[in-house]
Parts: sequence; C-alpha cells; structure tokens
Amino acid sequence: MTYVLSELLDRASDSESTRAAFRCQSDEITYQELVSRCNQLGNLLLEQGVRRGDRVGIFLPRCLETAIAVFGILKAGAAFVPIDPLTPLARLRQIVADCDIRHLITNRKQRKSVERLLQERTTLACVLGIENIETPVRMLSWESLSQYAEQPPAVQIHEQDLAYIMYTSGSTGCPKGIVHTHFSGLSYAELSASTYSVRPQDCIGNHSPLHFDMSTFGYFTGPFAGATTAIIPAAYTKIPASLSELMQSEQMTIWYSVPYALIQLLLRGVLDQRDLSSLRWVLFGGEPFPIKHLRALMSAWPQARFSNVYGPAEVNQCTYYHVPSHWNAEGSGDQAQIPIGKTWDRTEGLVLADDDKPVEVGATGEDATGELVIRSPTMMRGYWARPDLDATAFYRRQIEDSGSDVFYRTGDIVRVENDGNYTFLGRKDRQIKIRGYRVEIDDIEAALSAHPAVEEVGAYPIVRESVVVEIAATLLLRADSRATTKKEDITAFASKLLPVYAVPTRISFVDRLPRTTSGKIDRLQLQELAQQTQTANISHHEI
Repeated sequence: MTYVLSELLDRASDSESTRAAFRCQSDEITYQELVSRCNQLGNLLLEQGVRRGDRVGIFLPRCLETAIAVFGILKAGAAFVPIDPLTPLARLRQIVADCDIRHLITNRKQRKSVERLLQERTTLACVLGIENIETPVRMLSWESLSQYAEQPPAVQIHEQDLAYIMYTSGSTGCPKGIVHTHFSGLSYAELSASTYSVRPQDCIGNHSPLHFDMSTFGYFTGPFAGATTAIIPAAYTKIPASLSELMQSEQMTIWYSVPYALIQLLLRGVLDQRDLSSLRWVLFGGEPFPIKHLRALMSAWPQARFSNVYGPAEVNQCTYYHVPSHWNAEGSGDQAQIPIGKTWDRTEGLVLADDDKPVEVGATGEDATGELVIRSPTMMRGYWARPDLDATAFYRRQIEDSGSDVFYRTGDIVRVENDGNYTFLGRKDRQIKIRGYRVEIDDIEAALSAHPAVEEVGAYPIVRESVVVEIAATLLLRADSRATTKKEDITAFASKLLPVYAVPTRISFVDRLPRTTSGKIDRLQLQELAQQTQTANISHHEI
C-alpha cells in the first residue's frame, strides 16, 4: 500500500527499474537511478537542517533536476514549493518570505536572480545548485550530492503531512499558497491514472512548468503508473514546429496542456510533416477550446482520444469530458463550447444557487445554474497562513448528528445539462484564465496602481471565441504626470511585480474613466469598447 508520494518512486523502481522515469531532450534518468539520487538529496537536506513540514523552494527551469528536487524534498519529509523561474524579483521575495523558505534548490541558469535575492535580508540559510556567491548563506553544488548515502532518509512521513504548496495570483497583489498533502496528491495520481488508463509503456508529454498545477500529471501520475515523463524545455514551447518534432522523436502517447499550446501546434506545428501516430490520448484544460480548432485537431490525429479536463489547483482535477469521436466530422459538435463533464470517481459535485442551496435534480434553465462546489480526496488542505481565505473557500453541508461534509467553492458558474454534464458559464469573481494560468484582475490593478503616476486603473480581459487572448488596462494618470509618462514605463513597472502572463499587453491612457451609477469604474464598458476596437481592427493606442 502506498501512503506518501515519495513511495511512488520506490514502487516504480521495484517493477520498472531500468525504464526511463523522466527525460529532458538527450538527458534521462531511470527509476532506479532516480530513487538513488532522491535519497541522496533527502539526506543532504536533513544534514542541512531540513525538518518534517519545512518548505523547500524549487527555483529551476524545465530540466531533469526538477524531478530529483521534487522527490528528494518529499523524501526528507518536507514540502516543495515550485517558483516560476521567470518570476519578478519582488514576487520571488514575497513567496520566499511568506512560506519561510530556508532552503532553495536551483541551478547556475538562475544565478543572477539568486544573487539579487541574496542582496537583501532573506530567510534563506542554504542554496543548492550554485557556488561562489559572496553571502553568509551556505552555497552547495549539485555535485555534492554524490557524498551522501543512497539509502532512504530516516524520516517518518504520514499521508496528511504537507507535500507541496502551489502559489497562484492573489486579489490583493500578494500571491497565495495552495497547500496539498501527500493524501491529496496521491489521490490525484491514482484517479488520473485510472481515468486515462496510464500504463508503464506510456510517454507523457509534460508541457507545463513545475509551478503550474497541470505538471502534477507528469510528476505524480507518470511515476504512479511507472510511465516515462518527457519534460519539454521552454524553448520548444515557443516554436511549434520544433515541439511537434520533439513529440515525434519521443513517441509521446499522452499529451496534457492548455488549448493554446494545441492550437499553436495545429496552426504552426507542420503536423502534416510529422508522424504522431503514437499519440493515443490528448488532455486539455485550463481554458475553453474553440470548437473549430478542436475539430481540426481531432481530424489530424484520428487515432487519439480527446478529453476536456477541469479542476482548479485547489482540487487538482474534479471533472472530465471525453469528447465523442464523431466530433471530428464537419457539422458535428456544433454547440458553443465543450462541457467540462461529470465528476470523476470518489468525488461529489453540487451546484449552489445564490442562497447557497443546492439546485434541484431535474431543474432547467436558470434554475439549473449556480456555483460549482467540490468534495474530493484530491482537495487542498487550505491556503498557506491565510485563515481569512479558508473561512470563505469552503462550503459545509451539515449532517444530522455527525458534523458536516466540506466542499471547495470553485467560484465557477456552471449549468447542469439534461445528461448530467456541467457546462462552464463564467466566474463568480474577478478571476480569469489566460493560457491556463489563473489571474486575479485585482492583482493586476494593484500592481499598476502602485506606479506613482497612476491615479486609477481598470483592467479587463480581451476575449475571442470564448478564450481570453489578452489582458488590457485603461489608466487615468495623475495630472502632473500625463505629459511625461509613457506606456512603456507602465509595462516595465508591471513586469517587476507580475508574472509575465499577467502583464497587460494593451495599455490605454484616458482623461476620464467611465463610471457605473454607483460611482465605480465601469470595467464592462471598457471591455466592450476594447472588444469592438479589436473587431474593427482600429488602433486602440496599444503597445
């Protein structure tokens, strides 16, 4: 019986010892080798003062060392905290301080960022992966792992212990950490492996970076099944033709990404020049997939099954919809969007009306619409050090004489269809998804408002075919700054505070912001004007 995530490697090594566990271009590591390296890292971390429940940062680009870092940290009884290697310095400092990270795993490619991080006071006591930086913080090289024992670290770990914390956008400009346990991570691995029939012979295309929750499919589900996970380097994600060539050479059998990546493959990946007949299952999620592009891709890969995957990072995943194969025929699947499907095994979903009462079975029209709440073993423990968020994140269904059932409030508005499938209708709050990344509009506005020249700001998404394609912002500048402030200044400032996907690509200056009758900024009007401008292809003072 497997109780903690690190045992996945030991179990896979027993049955698939010589199979490649992870590959990254020409580098690969077998399950047997990975177990040894992770044990060494776990023992190193223990010697450096890591204790059960500590948080250890992973600040790495996409590379083979990420797998060693993930499972080495888990073997030490600590929780890993993946940090975007491109994150602005201010946000990097926020996460390190918020999570009280004392040990950081990185490599030489991140040297400049680490040097800048260490120039100011920090909680860090040890950095693995870089040498020769003048600092009181202890610096160790990856080569030092060879000095440590390959036997499992002597740590008792339980299924309810912390396993990892994923940081996502926060509405106040401060990122918030989603806390998962070994139990929730293992439950996800087991359910996803079963739902998508993952087997040892599979090669999983891991398109997502480690700090994105989709990556857990490659890092957890792959080892659960004893399969091989191909980590896709960042450079390949930017050139669709190179990406399709990598998919062919790796003979990938399962793919999981946001629709945007698949659309780029379809349009620019020269698929007619590739043999991707090994591909048997294509998973996508994080944002709507335009029907016309999905149909074209299904026609290009007729041998593969396609599934829409849904679930906020707080629950890993909770619903799925296997797209019918006949949708690849012209004229089929003509509904406006693809359902997010039904809950998977061991999971319960409810749709709550505005009064928090579940909608009745068989309800139709508006009566079948409400917020989706989820009860699942894959659910997070809560938000890191944010009891205020925990207080509003969960819905409790009272059970007579026996406490209550706890559901996570997704904030997503859905409709229950006659066949029992859920259809996503929109958000209850000001949160959006762009290329699969979850972004709080309030977070963007908070960053822009911090600029000394900005008096007020309204940020909003630009949507095409139900997909958020850009983030825009309209700014009212202070009177004494209007002549000297440029859009490039605002963009550069925002880039220091926000991840790259959250920085607005359209910025407009106005003399007056539209208002609602209550005096609030009318962001809906700003969005409608921007949408009309985009449709008419008229200049909107864009960057």
